[in-house]
Amino acid sequence: MPVPMQESTADKLKHAHALLHNARRVLVITGAGMSADSGLPTYRGVGGLYDRDLTDDGIAIEDALSGAMFEHDPAITWKYIAQIEQACRDAKPNAGHYVLAQLAPQYERFCVLTQNVDGFHAAAGSRDVIEMHGNIHRLHCTHCGDRYAVENYAALTQLPPRCSVCDGVIRPEVVLFGEMLPDFAVRQYESALAQGFDLIIVVGTTAVFPYIAAPVEQAAQTATRAIEINPQNTPISRFCDVQLTMNAAQAWVALAAFA
Repeated sequence: MPVPMQESTADKLKHAHALLHNARRVLVITGAGMSADSGLPTYRGVGGLYDRDLTDDGIAIEDALSGAMFEHDPAITWKYIAQIEQACRDAKPNAGHYVLAQLAPQYERFCVLTQNVDGFHAAAGSRDVIEMHGNIHRLHCTHCGDRYAVENYAALTQLPPRCSVCDGVIRPEVVLFGEMLPDFAVRQYESALAQGFDLIIVVGTTAVFPYIAAPVEQAAQTATRAIEINPQNTPISRFCDVQLTMNAAQAWVALAAFA
């Protein structure tokens, strides 16, 4: 029995571009891999900020950046949030972010759902963005709810910062470990899914969260098509029509070149 020939990278790009060309309503789901080409460090692993078992405070970074720790000792959580923000401060949206923003007007709907908190999609010009895990540049008072926008944390005079209205503790509007996803973002996503998409593109995420995997698995049983952009296989790879084993920015620039 002859062995089926695997598609070349060029063939996969051509296939993915055809799916993009024929789609009207597109959902793009992005994870850390989308911002990796902007030079953002990871928490752990190669180039990770916290590649040791414990932080300087003798606790795991996941515990330091947890909702429970923020309730108990917000200064600890703020210490490490500020370290991460400082490491990312000079980073900018990469070519992939700009390609997404440029593609959007061609479609009836082009929705970006991101796990990232860097705000790069909006900064690059995308308008239909759901920030499922929040945005590190938006802050609010945990006591009175007053809200602040901070371009970088160098403007903060103390950690944890205090509210100018009531002196309550301020926190970034991001999902900490152990916390629920924000209701507003979840409702946005549920509404978008209810309206339907004919193409789902998952970029640079391990896809371990059900809210990412479920739409792709369901797409495999319907007329909805799916593309994955990820250098590695993930649990959803087998459900996708095309898998581009490329870095996110590289893949989007290559896809844009077909247009």
